[in-house]
Amino acid sequence: MFVDRVKLHLKAGKGGDGMISFRREKYIDKGGPSGGDGGKGGSIYFVGDSGLNTLIDFKFMHKIEAKDGGKGQSKLMYGANAPDVVVKVPLGTVVYEETTKRLIADVKEDGVKYLIAKGGRGGRGNAKFKTSINQVPRIAENGELGEELDIVLELKLLADVGLVGFPSVGKSTILTALSNATPEIAPYHFTTLRPHLGVVRVNEGESFVMADLPGLIEGASEGKGLGLEFLRHIERCRVLVHVIDMASMEDRDPYQDFITINNELEKYGMNLLKRPMVIAANKMDEEISTLYLEEFKQKVGDNYEIFPISALTKKGLQPFVYRLNELLKTTPHFPLFDEEEAQNKVVYTFKEEEEPFKITRFDDKTWIVHGDKIEKFYQRTNLSTDDGLMYFLSIIRKMGVEDELRKRGVKDGDTVRIVDFEFEYFE
Repeated sequence: MFVDRVKLHLKAGKGGDGMISFRREKYIDKGGPSGGDGGKGGSIYFVGDSGLNTLIDFKFMHKIEAKDGGKGQSKLMYGANAPDVVVKVPLGTVVYEETTKRLIADVKEDGVKYLIAKGGRGGRGNAKFKTSINQVPRIAENGELGEELDIVLELKLLADVGLVGFPSVGKSTILTALSNATPEIAPYHFTTLRPHLGVVRVNEGESFVMADLPGLIEGASEGKGLGLEFLRHIERCRVLVHVIDMASMEDRDPYQDFITINNELEKYGMNLLKRPMVIAANKMDEEISTLYLEEFKQKVGDNYEIFPISALTKKGLQPFVYRLNELLKTTPHFPLFDEEEAQNKVVYTFKEEEEPFKITRFDDKTWIVHGDKIEKFYQRTNLSTDDGLMYFLSIIRKMGVEDELRKRGVKDGDTVRIVDFEFEYFE
């Protein structure tokens, strides 16, 4: 079964909590704080594997989760770092964040690891909070939460040459004749239900990868037929081969077929028509094909190279393959994403620092303090001790929360809420 698009929920590991502990040994008075730091939470990596060619392994895998880091221990012992989760994916896999459509990774190299979800840092133990003023701190940090996100995996096959055209024009037969690939071949539409790759050997030491894509029909760019499901696999192809049934065995006009498919490629975008395209005038073993070919050449003109071939008898394939190989030597890779064009430009702009917090009035006596910075600080602070609570309150006071509340008109006895932590305000 061929699967080229899946959705997954990823959850990296939380960092381990720091420890509150004091050194207690015989003959050692006031040994001081000895709480160790928590371990790092496990991250999630994807690694390219050239041995895979489908996302079927993720079809029923809805969630990937890494383990949390170990908690800090007494005697200044650190918590254990959680192992990272390394997931193998096929080369050509593109990873997006589902909600924002942000590109996370484009897996193109075999064995290279790509960080997808980062594990949280471990919290500091109380030994890290010792100062000349506070010799016995009862303060420690909680571990940082790991990244959690919904992603989309799309497989876009890594092929140099892509065969496009209507169903039953002979694309699979061409791939079979030129390589060791064995796609199903039958005299009915949409025999090819998944892309097939084959390695075409040109001569000693030279070869390229050719992709046989399921047949396109009018409206493919809008999802008709098998269109959008497989058009994405053409995005990486540097050279396109437009296969035409020059014998018109489906009673269609070869030139109209050519125009129709080109229109669909243009509508799909990705600059597909800006890539080198050659025309494979297939089924030249049929008597009527010569007449159709002459008419076709007159209409197309000199804009495209046309190679009369017969995939069935293998006639005309050698010059066709040599020309494809020459085009590949001079054709660069086309970028998949607009972001790549912007990466070469450095633009310096002023960006205002994000506000550490915001205050919203919930009702007459309740104020909600929110914002990424203050919420992260709250999540990392251990409030289980009086020292930890006082440390948290002193930090938010330094951040200006108390001053801002006064400006907003807070009164004694009002409730202030930060995430799920509430306290009453008093001067």
